[in-house]
Amino acid sequence: MLRWLEQEDETLRDSLQTAYPEMLDVMGQGLFNLQPYDGEIFFERAKRYFGEPTLRGLYIDAVSRHAEIEAVEQALGRGFAYLQAHFPEMQIPKIYMHVSGFNRNVWVGENLLSLSIDRYMGSDYPLYAPFFQEAERERMRPERMAADYLTGWLMSEYPFEGNEKVLLERMVYEGKIRHIVSEALGDVSEAVVMGYSERALRWCEAHEGEIWKSIIEQKQLYTPDAVTTESFFEDIPRHFTHMQEAPGQLGTWIGWRIVNRYRSESHASPESLMRHDDAQALLSEARYKPF
Repeated sequence: MLRWLEQEDETLRDSLQTAYPEMLDVMGQGLFNLQPYDGEIFFERAKRYFGEPTLRGLYIDAVSRHAEIEAVEQALGRGFAYLQAHFPEMQIPKIYMHVSGFNRNVWVGENLLSLSIDRYMGSDYPLYAPFFQEAERERMRPERMAADYLTGWLMSEYPFEGNEKVLLERMVYEGKIRHIVSEALGDVSEAVVMGYSERALRWCEAHEGEIWKSIIEQKQLYTPDAVTTESFFEDIPRHFTHMQEAPGQLGTWIGWRIVNRYRSESHASPESLMRHDDAQALLSEARYKPF
């Protein structure tokens, strides 16, 4: 795509459409709301979109930053081998990378998965500062790419079907996804899978009981409150303001701890874990008592 943006060569444009029809279709939907795909409109809009000087510079930086992707390929090789072994009916997608201009991070097609590489330039990348808070920038590290690829694919294969307003249901779902991703990647740290700094992870471990006790005492676990529940899954926490060092995504982290405990107690297979759709039963079976 970058070569076409630089040269606007019609032959190159045709070869892109021949080689990557599914990817251009997904990209057209994600960036330009093209349904169905129309090549003439797509390339005209792409020329205008990526022709903006700052965005063009971002595109060039992203392609340069991710010119070497051997580490990501190796991690994904291990990760998808795990998924093939434990989820034999699961399709393994074609893997792509794209630049979205800080747009949606993951694009999923019928058998296609693409990650927006301009969101993995390192937390100190200069263009991030005006658009993202520090906690968000912490997540924008290249070593997180494999975990986000697998997370995106698992979420597409096992979409959330619970009540999004109920904290426990969201917690358990998010926890199951992170548990499987962590097992699939093997040697990738919990901090990387969560998008935490090591300091943030240590804080969560030190305050696990306090977090859970607060949730129970404030009756937040079962009460269908969309605003409160969503706050547990934002990068910037707003529900534990008295805990000044609290990181975001506490709902995901606690959910992961519950699921870890459940697997330890039940010895359930990865596939049966993902098909377990009763969050309350899973919590009971986990015997999760951090305080």
